[in-house]
Amino acid sequence: MSTLFLQSEIKNPYLFYQKMIDENPIYWDESNKIWAIYSYKYCVEILNHKDSQIPPVSEKNLNEYALEISRNLARLSNGIQHEIAKETATILFSNMKSIGIDSILSQLFKSHNNNKINWVELICKKLPVLTILKSFNFNDQDSLFIADNIEWLTKIMHPNKNPEDIKFINCVSKEIYLIAENHIRTLSFYENLIAIISTKHNISHKETKSMFVSNLIGLFIQSYDAARGLLSNALLQCFSEGNNLDKTDKIQIQKLVAETIRFDPPIHNTRRIATEDIQINDFIVRKNEIILVVLAAANRDQKQFKNSMLFDIERENNQEHLTFGTGGHMCLAKYFSIHLATEALHYLFSNFKKISILENEIENEPLINARLPKAIWVLLSN
Repeated sequence: MSTLFLQSEIKNPYLFYQKMIDENPIYWDESNKIWAIYSYKYCVEILNHKDSQIPPVSEKNLNEYALEISRNLARLSNGIQHEIAKETATILFSNMKSIGIDSILSQLFKSHNNNKINWVELICKKLPVLTILKSFNFNDQDSLFIADNIEWLTKIMHPNKNPEDIKFINCVSKEIYLIAENHIRTLSFYENLIAIISTKHNISHKETKSMFVSNLIGLFIQSYDAARGLLSNALLQCFSEGNNLDKTDKIQIQKLVAETIRFDPPIHNTRRIATEDIQINDFIVRKNEIILVVLAAANRDQKQFKNSMLFDIERENNQEHLTFGTGGHMCLAKYFSIHLATEALHYLFSNFKKISILENEIENEPLINARLPKAIWVLLSN
């Protein structure tokens, strides 16, 4: 059996995940030469293991700006490089200005001027990155360019890139890098951050600046797919049969978002490489073998979550999900994503009296690692 499949080609991957948890929680996929880990216990073990690292991504034929971004991203690095990049990204997050998400949503809805909208295109692909851009005071022109082109730069995260991916990455990476590089000099905390990171880790100001620019762009990249998927899946859960919550109650919406992250996460799996032999249960993962950590399967492991196949916003341990990972590479955007989705849904249900989804079957993007709806057509009326 193959552990790798496109999310666009399977209607309900959770049935397969449950079968694997029950029968093969640790599975060697001979055809793809990859280990797949499904149970919560073993996913946590791999994510926290010191000899389980982020595998290298292909850098072949990338231009100098794309290479700078790829080599400095916290998400793609290991060891001391990861520690420096993560510290930089953490400082960036801590200096994000609090802004009114409602004002961005209002502008997005006004720009469309139609009661029939594609929620994915109008809101999910734009709101997360625009929120981050506005939080760092980017001007409207630069914000529009980055928001319109960040989709192509996300392909830098792909482990293997086809010629078309490389073409688009190289096409937008220079301009986005230069926009971010020019803008960071205007930020009040820039000089202090450069001094702190450079002195603490004994690296040059030039290297520190590159780390700063790359991880600011990294915030754009990670917000695009992950937050986009959460905004999509949370909206669908609002209309799922049996989810009769008060859609104007922000606390209820936040609980729904939190359970959506466990029950139907946008990111289904992540990869690691064994830097030394790793024993996990009765199996040995040999050095340099690739490991597929199936986070979405772990999130529905009955041993960790009671009645795990039921959507329950009042579940006591929903926050123990692995969607944002755990250990050194745990995603920094956890609270940002929850807040963003909660505010977006609260705005939607507070400003439109009637909301209906016009599709019975949602088509997903042809991706292995992420389950992202291509489109969600919604009819709105005041």
